Amino acid sequence: MTNTKRVLIVDGMALLFRGFFATAFTGNFMVNSKGIPRNGLFGFLNYFTNAIETFTPTHVICCWDMGSQTFRNQMYQGYKSNRNAPPEELIPQFDLAKNIVESFDIPNVGMEGYEADDCIGTLAKQFHHDYHVTIMTGDQDLLQLVDHQIDVAIMRKGQGNYEVFTEENFQEKKQLSPSQIIDMKGLMGDSSDNYPGVKGVGEKTALKLLKEYGSIHSLIEHKDQLTKGMQKKLEQYQDDLDISRKLAEIYTSVPLTFDIQEAIWKTKIEVVDQYLREELEFQNPERWLSKVSQLA
Repeated sequence: MTNTKRVLIVDGMALLFRGFFATAFTGNFMVNSKGIPRNGLFGFLNYFTNAIETFTPTHVICCWDMGSQTFRNQMYQGYKSNRNAPPEELIPQFDLAKNIVESFDIPNVGMEGYEADDCIGTLAKQFHHDYHVTIMTGDQDLLQLVDHQIDVAIMRKGQGNYEVFTEENFQEKKQLSPSQIIDMKGLMGDSSDNYPGVKGVGEKTALKLLKEYGSIHSLIEHKDQLTKGMQKKLEQYQDDLDISRKLAEIYTSVPLTFDIQEAIWKTKIEVVDQYLREELEFQNPERWLSKVSQLA
């Protein structure tokens, strides 16, 4: 990285969920003497401090969802309606994870009516002209944000294992441009977010169509060149295609009032150590703090 000013934007939801489910299947919720489950927090700290150690940022921001209802639910009633409520052991860990971030003197960012992805996208697009931005997440949807000086680091299996997508390597890795990821999801839909796309169009077909025509707009313009079967699908599922593409696109104009100076890495390790020991009863905070102490 040539730019010495480096912003790390952390997808807090992705880290906490991953940390929770990595141990929840064993039934070990790491409950402390106050009866508070901490397994998600343990995993969150593992991923969070490892990212700071790996990417050595000068600025750090952590983004969160702020409730389950966003503007996408108004656009499409079924959006994410297939998702179960979070496990009861995870619920108290949301606020505690934000408290951990605050103890690092790092800003938590979120806005009601928008997803964490939208806040991440807004901040990344706002800062990438003057800073090198790295987005840390497990969510492939954020790949559409890759741009000049915006990298997306996808967490892979195993701590500290990232696949980093950049402006330079994106085409080689995905055979698409970042903006085409939106069209890809528009065509395929997304079962995890519960929106339909074009019925019968999977990843292989969507990739082929986008390689040939470039975008959904161009595909519709040249519909007469397609097979009769594909023409019929596009006509039959036109409304589903339109709404799916809108749902897939990350909104990058969230009205956030955020000063980048708030995100300067200025963590006092002793403050974090005290919070983790006294409030959360973690016995060995140095397992995390030793990773980031060189930046303090």
